[in-house]
Amino acid sequence: MTQEAVLPGKRVLVLRPEELSPNDQKMWREIRTESGAPANPFLDPAFTVAVGRVRPGARVAVLQDDGSPVGFFPYESGPLGRGRAIGLGVSDSQGAVLRPGIRLDARGLLRSCALSSWEFDNLEAGQGLFVPHAAEELASPVVDLAGGFERYAQGLRAKSPGFLRQTLAKERRLARQVGEVRFVYDADDPAALRALMDWKSAQYRRTGRRDRFAQEWITRLVDLLGRSEEPECRGVLSVLYAADRPVAAHFGLRSRTVLSWWFPAYDRAYAKYSPGLVLQLRMLEAAAADGVETVDLGSGPARYKESLKTRDLRVYEGAVIRPVPGGAVHWLGREPARAARRFVRNRPRLAGAAARALAEAGRLREQPLVRVGHRRGPQDP
Repeated sequence: MTQEAVLPGKRVLVLRPEELSPNDQKMWREIRTESGAPANPFLDPAFTVAVGRVRPGARVAVLQDDGSPVGFFPYESGPLGRGRAIGLGVSDSQGAVLRPGIRLDARGLLRSCALSSWEFDNLEAGQGLFVPHAAEELASPVVDLAGGFERYAQGLRAKSPGFLRQTLAKERRLARQVGEVRFVYDADDPAALRALMDWKSAQYRRTGRRDRFAQEWITRLVDLLGRSEEPECRGVLSVLYAADRPVAAHFGLRSRTVLSWWFPAYDRAYAKYSPGLVLQLRMLEAAAADGVETVDLGSGPARYKESLKTRDLRVYEGAVIRPVPGGAVHWLGREPARAARRFVRNRPRLAGAAARALAEAGRLREQPLVRVGHRRGPQDP
C-alpha cells in the first residue's frame, strides 16, 4: 500500500512499515546519526517495523527530495484521521527523523498523511517541527555511563552516601537469608519474562492504572522485540535470581549506546531486600561494560530515578491539531482531560491525594490475573 502526496519542494510517500526497503532503513539511521540525536531505540526503524506487525494503523511518511529520502515520520492512524505517535503508550521517544536543515510545516505534513491530528506524550527534545504544539514539558532522567560504571558509582556515593551502601547491604542480606544471588544481564528465560509480566500486571492493578500487559498488542510487541537481532533496537531481559528463583527483572530496549528503561518489576515477597534497586545497580554495571553510554529512565516521577540519575532530558506532551472535524473531535476527547492531569501534577498535595486514591481503588478491585494468549508506569523498586 503506497500513497503519495506533495509538500512544497518535497514528495511524500506513505507506506506501511513493512514496505520500508533496506535502503530506506539505512537512510533513516544515517539521518539520525547526522542529526546528532541520541541513538534511542524507540526512534530506530526496527521499532516502527515491529509496531507495524501488531498495530494495523501503523504508517511511515517518507519525505523525498529529488528521489532521495530526506526524512521519515512514523505514526499510527485511526478513525477520522486521528493520529498518534508510533507505539503511543509504550514508546519513550517520539518524533520525526529529518535531515538537518529540512523545513516543514507540521499541519502541512499531517495533511499530506491524511491526518486531522497527531498526539505525542514523549516527544524528544530538538523536534522543532512539533515542539511549538506541546502542551507540557516533562523531565526524563538519564544515567550517564560514558565514563564507565566506577566513575558513575563514585558520583553516586558523593551525591547519596547511604544509598549505594544500603542497597549493597540488602543484596548481601538477600544472599544470606534466601540463597545465592545471581544476575544475568541478557537472559534467555521465558519463565522469568512471564513472571515479570505477572508482577507488572499486579502492580498496574494495585496502583489503579491500566494493565498494559492485558493488551495483546503490547505482549506481542515485547515478544517480537525480545527476539530481535537488530543491533540498534533489540530487547534485553535482565534478571536477578536468589536461590535460582527470579526475584526482580527488567525488559528494556537497547541500541549500541542507549538502553531504555521500559518494564521493571519485582516479586513483592522479597520487597524488604529492595531487589529492584539491586537489579538496577547490577544492570548499570553490566550495561557500562557492554558499551552502553546512556540509560534513559523515562519520564514520570519516581524516587529511585531521582537517586540514580545524573541529569534530565526534556520531553514533551501535546498534539498537533488541524482545523478540520477530526481535529475538533480529538481536542474535545483529549485536551480537557490532559489539562486536568496537568493541573493535578503541578500541585504536589493534590497529586499525592490522587495517587493514594488510585492505589486504594486498585487494592479494592485487585483480582488474580488470568492471561489470555501469549512502559509507562515503571515500578518503583
